[in-house]
Amino acid sequence: MSDFGVDVQPAGEDGVAWLTLRNRGRLNAVRFEMWEALATTLEALGRDPNVRVLVVRGDGEQAFASGADITEFETRRKDAASAAIYEDTTARAFNALTAFERPLIAMVHGVCVGGGLAIAASADIRIAADDARFALPPARLGLGYHFNGVERVVGIVGPSAASEIFFTARQYTAPEALQIGLVNQVVPKAELEAYTTRYVAGIAANAPLTLRAAKRAIAETQRPADARDLAGLKAMIAGCFESADYAEGVQAFLEKRRPRFRGV
Repeated sequence: MSDFGVDVQPAGEDGVAWLTLRNRGRLNAVRFEMWEALATTLEALGRDPNVRVLVVRGDGEQAFASGADITEFETRRKDAASAAIYEDTTARAFNALTAFERPLIAMVHGVCVGGGLAIAASADIRIAADDARFALPPARLGLGYHFNGVERVVGIVGPSAASEIFFTARQYTAPEALQIGLVNQVVPKAELEAYTTRYVAGIAANAPLTLRAAKRAIAETQRPADARDLAGLKAMIAGCFESADYAEGVQAFLEKRRPRFRGV
């Protein structure tokens, strides 16, 4: 095994898969090869019918990810041409994150900075340990931040809080991140993994087709009205009502038992 990579724990019977960013010697800083692997891995997980929920985390308990590996910048981002190649690669990774059709949860220990925060922000829900620290430092590096990343942060916290995050480049504690809506939950560090495991198990037990339709509907609300694919969304919603899972949900309600959804 190399010193860095993107590792996957496939979904078991619970339907939950785990994706781990691993570069522990550098607080899980994301190397170029990891950006490449992130895209291909997410695309493969998206094709796996056993995956109902995906959790993204950093290796160990010290960091989610400390950003892009800055030691590569002199070679991978030394000029406009090499920076364009780098940006194309990271764009594919972020496109794979935002295109993932199942619920995507970021579990955050410790440091979550720069590209690491951009990855976490691409998740649907962020659950953080109480030691988590968040920052977007491009203003201290002279980097131009891509529009999609800015748009995502604005969509989560609003323009005023996003302005403070980008303009000050300061570090936010977990309680501060919770206050501005950057994270959804903050729990004691020692309880983070157990809490997240229970949390995502509850999501995975719900009807997969309904979850996918809800995620699609949420995404459509973030697009301009004239760019929304409401016909496609309507078809997904109709598919829920026509599914065996809908019949199972109604029957389980009448029988006062937990439903057993199969995603069909």
